[in-house]
Amino acid sequence: MSDPIKHECGIAFVRLRKPLEYYVDKYGTAFYGLNKMYLLMEKQRNRGQDGAGLANIKLNTEPGTRYISRYRSVETNSIGDIFGKVQKRIAEGVGSDHEKLKDVSWLKQNLPFTGEVYLGHLRYGTYGGNTIEACHPFLRQNNWPTRNLIVAGNFNMTNVDELFEELVELGQHPKEKADTITIMEKIGHFLDEANDDLYYQLKDEGYTKKQATEEISKRLDVADILRRASKKWDGGYTIAGMMGHGDAFVLRDPAGIRPTFYYYDDEIVVVASERPVIQTAMNLPTDAVQELPPGATIVVKKAGDVSIEQIKQPLTYNACSFERIYFSRGNDKDIYNERIELGRRLIPKILDKVEGDVENTVLSFIPNTAEVSFYGMVKGMEDHFNTLKFQKIQGLKNPTPEVLQEILKTRPRVEKVAWKDVKLRTFITEDSSRDDLVSHVYDITHGTVTSNDHLVVIDDSIVRGTTLRQSILKIFDRLGPKHIVIASSAPQIRYPDCYGIDMARMGNFVAFRAAVELLKDRGQEGLIQEVYEKCKAQEQMADTEVQNFVKDIYEPFTAQEISDKIAEILTPEGVKARVSIIYQDIEDLHESCPSNPGDWYFSGNYPTPGGNRVVNRSFIYYVEGRTERAY
Repeated sequence: MSDPIKHECGIAFVRLRKPLEYYVDKYGTAFYGLNKMYLLMEKQRNRGQDGAGLANIKLNTEPGTRYISRYRSVETNSIGDIFGKVQKRIAEGVGSDHEKLKDVSWLKQNLPFTGEVYLGHLRYGTYGGNTIEACHPFLRQNNWPTRNLIVAGNFNMTNVDELFEELVELGQHPKEKADTITIMEKIGHFLDEANDDLYYQLKDEGYTKKQATEEISKRLDVADILRRASKKWDGGYTIAGMMGHGDAFVLRDPAGIRPTFYYYDDEIVVVASERPVIQTAMNLPTDAVQELPPGATIVVKKAGDVSIEQIKQPLTYNACSFERIYFSRGNDKDIYNERIELGRRLIPKILDKVEGDVENTVLSFIPNTAEVSFYGMVKGMEDHFNTLKFQKIQGLKNPTPEVLQEILKTRPRVEKVAWKDVKLRTFITEDSSRDDLVSHVYDITHGTVTSNDHLVVIDDSIVRGTTLRQSILKIFDRLGPKHIVIASSAPQIRYPDCYGIDMARMGNFVAFRAAVELLKDRGQEGLIQEVYEKCKAQEQMADTEVQNFVKDIYEPFTAQEISDKIAEILTPEGVKARVSIIYQDIEDLHESCPSNPGDWYFSGNYPTPGGNRVVNRSFIYYVEGRTERAY
């Protein structure tokens, strides 16, 4: 993606099911779990670049011994920073006595991150600033292990205000109105209630206070706590948590919006936001890694027992399609094939834009996330060339070998025309100077394109179009083509996302700006006020009654009309080549990615009631000139 877009977060969870001595004997290290956690986090680095966090719980420690460890970092290499600190603490503690590295009892007594339960998080700062305080995992502390709670997740809630007020009604005083805090405190409230109920029950059964503490850890019903806590959650989420005594869980939203995968055997339980990272870390085939069902939780009890339990009634399955287009690693077997197909399905539109002049068409891509879709586009063009060659040969009566060779050697022109200078930093804040630096983030391969060529370049998506206008189109124009075609493997992004990706403001979307410009061009700008009044009229309605009236803004126009207007908006002054923009059809998106039907950013069909409220509020803020988030 050429536009910088806020990535969604990612989680990683590891639970060792055997005593640490087992891993020393079998694998030669007491840090088997820590090493697996490092791999799971490092392999998901594509999901979060602003910060990371790691927490660990030691099981069965004596009172007076620290049993919870947590590091968080917002350094440039946050994962390296965290694990570097862990490694330093271990090295300093062990000193020259390397025998201590296999002394499990000593390690657990003296060093952090030597427990059996790990929770990791990768964060992209969508809200609240890039600070340590905003980094997961969050910790709710208590002197009773069964009341301690550590939470991390990949989520956004659409109804934070409602959830906040619920906490206030319970008599709590939350320190801030953020979905992370409200989620943790809601789970914490019901965790406290469960502890209280079990304590009085056990007291009646004759247990001492000390005996009751251990028995509570056995009897806590984690699934029931989550069931009660999540009753009114509306959003997309994967939420992971650990209790201080060792129980742990990972919960997925009922529409399956956010991805969650797991694997377990008699040695280990692993959960992550992406399937291939588990495959890589554990050396597993694809079918060994399971997808957590929507609305379900995987629960691992202190004793190591694993269960999958349904917490919320599943909704219509709406797994995020942007996962397949952009966010997840492309080395997943299915995702790789889907991205290939996304590129291949653009060929008919490309052929139309170049008017069939394929011999003078150069194919390329914008580095680096569009690369796999580019391979699909090339394969589609090769199929087209094969059809042309077959037709030519069929039309020949007695072709000579030379003629046949001439026909057969024709193939698509494929070039790497763009290079991204990833180390280039636009550190100058003065606008005119900064714009000049931005324009040089990409470089070109000179001599690959002629003045008679159509240059077709694929990107995985076009959101704002800022980088296209400020940099890419200007750079490509230096090659001297007569026509530049930018092809997006994703459809037009028309609506805010409120479930994990930070795309909140209507005015940022170039598709929306194009629709508004078309309304003005045709003297239909009165529709903007009409939609605004309809949205305002719904402000006091229940979420279940709210409709997405923002769809009306796009209704007068075809997708192509909007694409043509986008091309006009994004073409910088001074560019000599003709510029065209083409987008994937929503229908072709679904054909390419059949397992992830969630398309609300393209279609406006939100998977939860809170989504309609968010999009209407975002439109209201646009009309009123307000810049705050709509959720």
